[in-house]
Amino acid sequence: MLDKLKTRRGFGLAAQATLQVSLHAAAAAVLGCYGLAAHAQSSITLYGITDTAVRYTTHADKAGDSKVQLGNGGASESEFGMLGSEDVGGGVHAIFQLEDRFFLNSGVGDPSYPLFDIALVGLQSSTYGRLTLGRQLNPMADAVGRTYMSQNFYQFRPEVGMAQGNFTSSMTKYAAAWHDVTLELSYAFGGSPGAFGAGSQIGASLAYVPKGRLRLAAAYLDSRDAVNTSAHFKAWTAGAAYTFASTTINAGWVVNRQDQGFTGNFPNGPFTAPQLTALKFNTFSSRQMFFGGVSQQITGATLVSANVWRTLQDGKAVSGNGNATQFQLLADYSLSKRTDTYVEGDYSLYRGGLIGAQAQGFNGLSAAAESTQLGVMVGLRHRF
Repeated sequence: MLDKLKTRRGFGLAAQATLQVSLHAAAAAVLGCYGLAAHAQSSITLYGITDTAVRYTTHADKAGDSKVQLGNGGASESEFGMLGSEDVGGGVHAIFQLEDRFFLNSGVGDPSYPLFDIALVGLQSSTYGRLTLGRQLNPMADAVGRTYMSQNFYQFRPEVGMAQGNFTSSMTKYAAAWHDVTLELSYAFGGSPGAFGAGSQIGASLAYVPKGRLRLAAAYLDSRDAVNTSAHFKAWTAGAAYTFASTTINAGWVVNRQDQGFTGNFPNGPFTAPQLTALKFNTFSSRQMFFGGVSQQITGATLVSANVWRTLQDGKAVSGNGNATQFQLLADYSLSKRTDTYVEGDYSLYRGGLIGAQAQGFNGLSAAAESTQLGVMVGLRHRF
């Protein structure tokens, strides 16, 4: 299971075109006097997604105006990546991954991310598990993505933001699998002189993903403020998905909790302190989300899905109290193994402190400028 590297969170595995470069180097001529021979095998995999959609959104600004746009993503974020692996012997492989996200509608890089939002190197053993270092998915995002994440779209995926932004920099992560159970442990270094724990993050997840019908997972994250080191931002989640015949039902629960003194200064997280303020992300002391959905494979090429999210927020002040209810319907039709077209509709009700907050899971300013919002999009995606 750990050998399967996903190219997209919550949207299934992207089909990948693989360029295999096999190196069979005999070093007997060089090391012959020692009676030794060197043998190594390596591979490089290039992969990516190109995706965009025409989207109509109501209440797109404070004046209540609607807008129509060619989106910077649709079902997925457009991306380009590279995976590498080399057999170093003894059942161990040296591995690396680089992945960049970009906007297909303009060709520019996503300003919410660095050049490579995934950039890691590591070792993977068939016996002892996998150790990776660099910027990568945190254990919570990994666990939810492989088990009970809704069959939703990049432009509308509320539960993703509850994982503290999915990616964490300066992270060391260890993963080990026993039969159908995968354990992940992580630590992100804060890097502050004289304060080892300032700005650090710890994470853990446990996922049960058998070949059968039921999938289960639970995860925990704890980020420590880099300025007020006694303040923490904690998140935990649990959920399940069950598949019978061609139908999948998923349900999950996730909580975010900030200490009163948390300033949002977390150097390894997805947001700067000003961004957190603009998104109203640091106005709450506790936020919890309940979500669920049902997906139906009608034919081998057609998938339909319905999802709902309910978010409850306790503010650091009374003005931060609020709630949100969000609904989504979508249909996806595969034109081929790598190309699909889709239509999606979503409707949101925001109340109190969640009006104008970021409750859709992707980085950037909130799309919810008023108490209700309707969105519809039609798009095309190709995976390679």
